[in-house]
Amino acid sequence: MIKVITYGTYDLLHYGHIRLLKRAKALGDYLIVGVTSDTFDRERGKINVQQTLMERVEAVQATGLADEIIVEEYEGQKIDDIKRLGVDIFTVGSDWKGKFDYLNDYCRVVYLERTDGVSSSEIRSEQQPVTLGFVGESPIINKIERESKYVNGLVAGKVFTLNDRFLSDSLKDQARQTSSFDELLDASDALYIISAPELHYSQIKQALERGKHVLCESPVTLRPEEWRELKALAAEKKVVLLDAIKTAYSMAYNRLLLLAKSGIIGDIVSVDTSCTSLLEFDPTQDINQEQLEWNSVCAWGPTAMLPIFQLLGTDYVSKRIVTRFVDEERSYDAFTSIMFIYPHAVASLKVGQGVKSEGEMVVSGTKGYIYVPAPWWKTDYFEVRYEDPHNNKRYFYQLDGEGLRYELLSFLKTIRLERDFNYVADTTSEEIVKVLADFYARHEMTVI
Repeated sequence: MIKVITYGTYDLLHYGHIRLLKRAKALGDYLIVGVTSDTFDRERGKINVQQTLMERVEAVQATGLADEIIVEEYEGQKIDDIKRLGVDIFTVGSDWKGKFDYLNDYCRVVYLERTDGVSSSEIRSEQQPVTLGFVGESPIINKIERESKYVNGLVAGKVFTLNDRFLSDSLKDQARQTSSFDELLDASDALYIISAPELHYSQIKQALERGKHVLCESPVTLRPEEWRELKALAAEKKVVLLDAIKTAYSMAYNRLLLLAKSGIIGDIVSVDTSCTSLLEFDPTQDINQEQLEWNSVCAWGPTAMLPIFQLLGTDYVSKRIVTRFVDEERSYDAFTSIMFIYPHAVASLKVGQGVKSEGEMVVSGTKGYIYVPAPWWKTDYFEVRYEDPHNNKRYFYQLDGEGLRYELLSFLKTIRLERDFNYVADTTSEEIVKVLADFYARHEMTVI
């Protein structure tokens, strides 16, 4: 029996895929099809895959051409598969000609001509592009614009800002700026918002009422009742409203969550996060409230709370907020610490824009702990540590665009496929807003 193996992503399976599979099967008696995993696709830079791994596997299976389907998960797996499965022929499309000649040492390599004019990339590019407008006064807008260029189907549009001093030269161009928020809405299909948190509610509401999708830097609002109103409005208008917390889309961070929940360190008893930076703030400066820098708890709080709520949930028994204000009247905190007490665990966070601390995260368990070095919120590496250091293990993952690239991709996929690809659950988003509302109300707070 002659065994043939081929590999592919098989996103949006089309006639070209099927024709290639038929020709591969004709080379032998038994066809093995390797479908690339989501993780491996990301590592190779293929971030615009529309379908999940299971959907792609099911699509290949439905053709009836594969005698066996495997998942490709790591670099170098092809050699392992060929040797393990006793493969006689490796085949792939001719656009890869020469790329896999090294496999001739293990089996025969055949390059098959592809069907002209048919590809998943072309199918995706034929979809109507989504023009993304930008709102706010932050250098992060520059990063969002840059990363949007890697997401097929997303077009960087214009910007509305109260102060363009943080913007790149291209965004400072008058042709890229709008004179009003309404003008930006007219020119956009969707918005990325990183304006002052006090403005989020009114800007998001206007955008949703106009049928625009919104990706808003967390917190979405500062009041729970406003959060619920906006979510209901988004559902009514059939548009997307998502939190923008880039850490949620980091590959390393997601693997950390899965490992922690799998019990690799036993029962989780503590989650501790720290996010700080040194920024100067002059409380005597005569500027408008909406032009103030984000305070510490808004700038860093959502990120610091993210792993706490994703690992321990939102059903804590009590919390305590300890804050040091630079300007209490304007609620500008230089440092805030929050402790959450759960029935069987405890969590703490430290955030600051005027106080510096080690920006690490530690998840403690009954068998060991997970250590993420600074800056943990954009990590590509973490360690699982035990009492016996010989059992420690390090994990490394590629991080492209600090997570922003995958955040934008998930936003676009949620818009186009009308399915939830958000990595920040509504329960987490709402709880972040509730905690911040307590901060502004001085509820459960000690001022130092």
